[in-house]
Amino acid sequence: METVYLNGLECHTYGKLPAVGEAAPAFHLTGADLGDITCEQFAGKRVVLNIFPSLDTEVCARSVRRFNEEAAKMNDTVVICVSMDLPFAMGRFCTANDIKDVIVASAFRSPMFGQKYGVQLVDGPLAGLLTRAVIIIDNDGKVMFRDLVEDITREPDYDAALAVLGAKH
Repeated sequence: METVYLNGLECHTYGKLPAVGEAAPAFHLTGADLGDITCEQFAGKRVVLNIFPSLDTEVCARSVRRFNEEAAKMNDTVVICVSMDLPFAMGRFCTANDIKDVIVASAFRSPMFGQKYGVQLVDGPLAGLLTRAVIIIDNDGKVMFRDLVEDITREPDYDAALAVLGAKH
């Protein structure tokens, strides 16, 4: 279990984020087009999992917009923005915000994603949603970076994540 905060309220997750150097758990998510998104599709590429509660909050929306800007500059790297939002809402958000360089993926059909990655909130007002985290998986499927954002209302440490990727920002 990990501890995070929502406006000072202590909340907990199911399990823990995978450790750096550990094999990343397999995932199976749903895209905005209702198609499958699996880790196997990105074999040989670095994968940035930008995980958050919902696109309906400004902080989450900003993280998707920021990673969309940065993703366009990265080679052999894919950014997957993951939440429990329904694929239809994700599609509308991407259209309205001209989001084209990241993949949005819903875990609504995949409750095990939140558990395997240690990001499912089990208590507090957002129980059942995913907490805010960034996990970067290297070309060999191992975790190379993990950032569990302590306060869910704050954005992730973009600079740290981008530095691990060697991105210029």
